[in-house]
Amino acid sequence: MTIESIVVWIVVGGIAGVFADMVIKGIRLDLVGRVVVGILGAFLGGWLFEALNFSVGTGCESDIITAFVGAAILLVVLRSLRRL
Repeated sequence: MTIESIVVWIVVGGIAGVFADMVIKGIRLDLVGRVVVGILGAFLGGWLFEALNFSVGTGCESDIITAFVGAAILLVVLRSLRRL
């Protein structure tokens, strides 16, 4: 794993986390929280799409979409846990 790949993960995670935080209301995260949720969402979305044998294409846009879907799912779960 290179420094370049780590930076790309952080950037893609940040973008996906910001989008997910804008769409899923009820959880207010700071910038670091958005990036962490985006990176974890990328793992979750990648695993979910692979398990469902679903592909959104190739390239950076598909990575952002996959990370966004995973981050949105993660934020919905976090929001429901906070309400308990």
